[in-house]
Amino acid sequence: MNANQRKRWLGLVLVFFVCVLGLSSPFQHFAAFPNELRLFSGQLKQLDYGMPVHAQVTVDPTILHVNGSKDRSLSIDLNKPISLQTEQIGETTMKLKLFGKIPFKTVKVNVVPDLRVVPGGQTIGVKVKSAGIMIVGHHQVKTAQGTKVSPGEVANLQLGDLITHINGKFINEVRKVADLAEQAGASKKPLQLKVKRGDQSFETKLNPVFDAEDQAWRLGLYIRDSAAGVGTLTFYAPDQGVYGALGHVITDMDTQTPIEVGEGQILQSHVTSINKSQNGEPGEKRAQFVKEGKVLGNIERNTSFGIFGKMDELPTHSYNEQALPVAFAEEVKEGPAELLTVVNGQKVERFSVEVVHVTKQSSPATKGMVIKITDPRLIEQTGGIVQGMSGSPIIQDGKIIGAVTHVFVNDPTSGYGCFIEWMLQDAGILLKTEGRNLKAA
Repeated sequence: MNANQRKRWLGLVLVFFVCVLGLSSPFQHFAAFPNELRLFSGQLKQLDYGMPVHAQVTVDPTILHVNGSKDRSLSIDLNKPISLQTEQIGETTMKLKLFGKIPFKTVKVNVVPDLRVVPGGQTIGVKVKSAGIMIVGHHQVKTAQGTKVSPGEVANLQLGDLITHINGKFINEVRKVADLAEQAGASKKPLQLKVKRGDQSFETKLNPVFDAEDQAWRLGLYIRDSAAGVGTLTFYAPDQGVYGALGHVITDMDTQTPIEVGEGQILQSHVTSINKSQNGEPGEKRAQFVKEGKVLGNIERNTSFGIFGKMDELPTHSYNEQALPVAFAEEVKEGPAELLTVVNGQKVERFSVEVVHVTKQSSPATKGMVIKITDPRLIEQTGGIVQGMSGSPIIQDGKIIGAVTHVFVNDPTSGYGCFIEWMLQDAGILLKTEGRNLKAA
């Protein structure tokens, strides 16, 4: 065997041992050992890495107790579960040394105030008033000369734009626009518009055109100032008096652009029937508002993770009025879970689901998990996930982990969910941890 052959065989042997080492349980457990842990005050967490070695662990005992010890340094067996008990709010580092001498791992531990919220599941009616006049389409105005023109297009207005001011005055009511168009047309003066497009604002002039068929001054625009629908309440935080719902942003039905909320309300709603989901055709909850004079809460924000606002008290028909702990994104795991939602009337019921995939997210992003409905009763009644079910809370191991957001069109028994952590951040009741950037159903 020549030198080149020996080198080739040696390389193959090294590759083999590297592969075996990488696939070994102890190595995988080492790779899974976290660099950072986030815990709620009073929380007990257990780590199980199954490594047949002893280590010396050092930690601040005023913040964290390891295996029930109040000592700053102690010996632990990594082949046995490690118990962590938070003592008070703060940050510490947990340093591990193999055999008490070889540096092995340094874990940053951040203990944050305890947070518990009441799971929702109730179907709610949603009424939103936009922070201006939404442009949802253009139309051609027929002039006396027989030509057709859209004044809105001439003024460089696009679908999804939001008119916030006309002639220097704030406007968010469609009914007022016709009178302003008549006044401008009669006086031969253009309307001075302030328009918001995405994060940018600009000003433009719009000259109304007299419609020869309707005998009225027109802007050549289809406009809207409000939206309404049904969804599901995700949580109510009694200590802060706030709620979160839907799990996804409310968009305009025509332009699919997010609605910038000027004001809004959530109301009680009663499910009257279910249009079952089928492959290729998502179903929906049919519901009607109940006691429109009784407002459950307001709508202050419309974000990628739902709607949020103030709520004075827990709505009726809760499945359980007891507040539950919440899970950080990294705590969610594949496996069985439960879903709370309404399929008839106002009764919140519990159904079994499976978390089949979890996306590791260190910063807010939608589609955090894939869930599959496994409850035969829910599949029989709804066909799976239906529109109006978005926001239904998902519970795993006694903790709220997230909410349903979207249904898979070609497999309505499956869909996406978002992590509850991101919803709590948008609700303003869970701060981002320092050092982290942390068809709708």
